[in-house]
Order: sequence, then C-alpha cells, then structure tokens
Amino acid sequence: MTAADAATARLGRLHAVELSGGLRVREARTFAQRARGLARLAAMPATEALHLPRCRSVHTFGMRFALDLLWLDAHGAVVRVDRAVPPRRHRACRQARSVLECRAGHADTFASAWLKRGYTGTR
Repeated sequence: MTAADAATARLGRLHAVELSGGLRVREARTFAQRARGLARLAAMPATEALHLPRCRSVHTFGMRFALDLLWLDAHGAVVRVDRAVPPRRHRACRQARSVLECRAGHADTFASAWLKRGYTGTR
C-alpha cells in the first residue's frame, strides 16, 4: 500500500465535504477521529484536507510531513494561515473556532475553494 493509499483509507472513513477543483475536506467530528488525525501517515494527498471543528490549537507530534494550517472563525472565514508547519510543533489561534489541515504548499488552493463554497462550519 502506498502512502497516498494509506491516507485515503484512513480519511475515507470520515464525513467528506466536496469543494471545487476536485478537492475534498474530511471532518474529524469525534474525539477518536480528532485524536488519530493525520499522525503517523507518511503523506497526505494534495486534494485532501482535514477539518477539525471546535479547535483553537493543534500539534504536529507524530507527523511525518509538514502541514499548512488554515484557521477559521465561527463563520468559516480564514483568520490566519500557518504555512509549512513541520513535525513536532504546536500552533494556536485565539480568534479561530476551527482549523483546516492540508499538505504544505496547498493552503491557498484550499482557502480559495473553501471560501467559494461559502462553508460556515455548521450543519
């Protein structure tokens, strides 16, 4: 199994939100989903991201690749972007109500597609 296949298999169990350009955002809704997150994956597909609702801080302990973090307010607007956060780091954003994690170098692509959709982070 390739690294991309392993990531797709793990993320495939999560609820998905389809965005333009063939992008997909998976939502980690439960404690177990959030705790497992992206840790120990060797890579992440460029077309996939992980959304953590009700989240103001994340860590990259257990990660094997860098992430771009899009911090979102209560209405889904991007309030800050942390680019290429390497493994073994902690980041927080007080203004955020959720965070979108994607492969390093893809923050702009996901931010654009996220905002076009008008996603508010609520159901």
